[in-house]
This record gives sequence, structure tokens and C-alpha cells, in this order.
Amino acid sequence: QVQLVESGGGLVQAGGSLRLSCAASGLTFSRRSMGWFRQAPAKEREFVAAISWGFSDNTYYTDSVKGRFTISRDSGKNTVYLQLNSLKPEDTAIYYCAARVGPHVVNDYPYWGQGTQVTVSS
Repeated sequence: QVQLVESGGGLVQAGGSLRLSCAASGLTFSRRSMGWFRQAPAKEREFVAAISWGFSDNTYYTDSVKGRFTISRDSGKNTVYLQLNSLKPEDTAIYYCAARVGPHVVNDYPYWGQGTQVTVSS
């Protein structure tokens, strides 16, 4: 059974940084993708970033976070990280980790974590 556990959220001032972690268990396929999504109050959940490995280490970002957020992985720990820099109040949301077997497909992540709250104050 796949389990994803996020950590690292919190309250930060605008311009600050956070690092989110997502520890995966039960996901042993050599080709996989893991991503981060977020949902702000009264808004739809949106894609933030993803990383695929096992065939090519590709990373994907939504335009609003390019140059500010960085996704990375530690295969030995089966953990994916999202470094959030230059945070803005509009980045405030619950951030969810997601995983799938195979390459990144933005609308096809079957496994989800419980989420971690990120709040950016102005």
C-alpha cells in the first residue's frame, strides 16, 4: 500500500523560504513520478511541480513558481522535496504530495498525501 507523508509546512513572512518533504512508502517501482499540488481556500487544487525518474530525470513546474520553487528527490530515502523560495502571500495553500507509476501526467496521480499547510504573511 502506497503511503505519502508530507512535512515542512508552516508560517513564513513574504520573501521567506520553506522546504517541504514527502516521504513515500510502498512505492517501489523503478519508474515513477512524484509531484506537488496545492489548494488555496475557495480555489481548485492546482499543479505546482513534479519530478519523474527511472527513465529520465525530468522536472515540471507551473509558470507561477518557476525560478522560485525547486523539486528534488533522494532515492535512497524515497523522499521528494520542494524548496520554496521568495514566497508570496498568494502561495498560501495546503500543499499535497502525489505519486504515480510511470511518467508525469498532470491529471493522473492516484496516490495522495494528507497535505501540509503553508501560510505566507504579507
